[in-house]
Amino acid sequence: MTTEIFDDVSFQAVLDRFAKIVGPAHALTDAADIAPFVTEHRGLYPGLTRLVLKPGSVEEVGRILKLGSETGTAIVPQGGNTGLVGGGVPDRSGRQVVLSLSRLNRIREVDTLSNTITAEAGVILQSLHDAAEAVDRLFPLSLASQGSCEIGGNLSTNAGGTAVLAYGNARELCLGVEVVLPTGEIFDDLRKLKKDNTGYDLKNLFVGAEGTLGVITAAVLKLFPKPRGKEVAFAGLVSPEAALDLLGRAQERAGSGLTAFELIGARPIEFALRHLSGGVAPLADQWPWYVLMEVSSSRSAEEARATIEEILGEALEAELVGDAVIAASLAQAAAFWKLREDISDAQKPEGASIKHDISVPVASIPAFIARAAEAVASVSPQARVVCFGHMGDGNLHYNVSQPVGADPKEYLALYKPMNKAVHDVVRDLGGSISAEHGIGQMKRAELALTAPPVALDLMRRVKAAFDPAGIMNPGKVI
Repeated sequence: MTTEIFDDVSFQAVLDRFAKIVGPAHALTDAADIAPFVTEHRGLYPGLTRLVLKPGSVEEVGRILKLGSETGTAIVPQGGNTGLVGGGVPDRSGRQVVLSLSRLNRIREVDTLSNTITAEAGVILQSLHDAAEAVDRLFPLSLASQGSCEIGGNLSTNAGGTAVLAYGNARELCLGVEVVLPTGEIFDDLRKLKKDNTGYDLKNLFVGAEGTLGVITAAVLKLFPKPRGKEVAFAGLVSPEAALDLLGRAQERAGSGLTAFELIGARPIEFALRHLSGGVAPLADQWPWYVLMEVSSSRSAEEARATIEEILGEALEAELVGDAVIAASLAQAAAFWKLREDISDAQKPEGASIKHDISVPVASIPAFIARAAEAVASVSPQARVVCFGHMGDGNLHYNVSQPVGADPKEYLALYKPMNKAVHDVVRDLGGSISAEHGIGQMKRAELALTAPPVALDLMRRVKAAFDPAGIMNPGKVI
């Protein structure tokens, strides 16, 4: 922090006004207390702030935003701070206030007749799973960070995860929202309606807006009947084309019962087994590609088992799959999923990594993988592709680890040319450069350069209409 900021008496007076809204116990000013709120998961966007506010009510959030608009003070909303694009941390000016939603953590209602749960923004995703489980229901949004991410952040980034194939992303799981606007007004749209054609769908302006239009403080979310049977299998294949064929056959046989279909390259499995304790190779032999598949049944475990056996049996006979194993127990199924979820952490010991969160039409996935590999080699011939993700919905995490023995800083200097090379392939295939992580700071400049001008203009108009003072998470998205 600069000396000028510390000497700014008028700014400190404004901060004191903010602190009074939540009280001294919930206004963090000590550097050690603030530290977790200004560093994001990858450490790429370290920020500065002199104040973290932890309001305990929607009304306090309203007073904070109203004061922010009146004084021109930027507000950075933050959930569990598990984002990957720098969307929830302040800039380096020291003049932005972090607004943590962690104290708004009540589950207000569980309605099993409507199959809904109404939760405040600070509810941990795992707590939502537990609340649904307690009433024999399923909340399907599933992320590797679900033990610490918060539902408000999940909605603000329109999080995806492993169950999008069957249940949709966060936007599709949300029926209604409660939002505090930059003026301090509360937009209460906590309705349970699945059908509502009374004008613009306002809630979806806030879902996915990354806190740039207002602060989501609560939401009505969909619950689903808990599956009576669930089977998980790991399969080894020779190519993405074979995996695409397997996906089509699985969808034909299982329909909506195909609840996950993850494509994983050999290298991410290799990294996970090398660096993470307790990992066991799912198959006896190594394969160029793997599929982690889950089939669920609303009727019985026997039906789920019969369906996945039929899918794999036909695929083995057609030589689409070289080998496969169906989890013999809940523990083995959990181990399969843990291997998949630990891939991101397993990349860290391998050195610097340049990451891409992309989507393309499902049918274009094999073409993307082939062309992107050539693009990567044109930038760094010895770089190692780490490709895995949600093949069923077209979203791949296409990460590129540094060459063995390379200098991490020198490799990260290739971030922009590597991004451009990969994203050029994505755009040529009609895809998206941000499938589920959001734009944040990381992709803001690229969005401005590549999005259709009319789309950018519309976004700027919406931003100006909702946030004329420009206080909401400035420097993010647009």
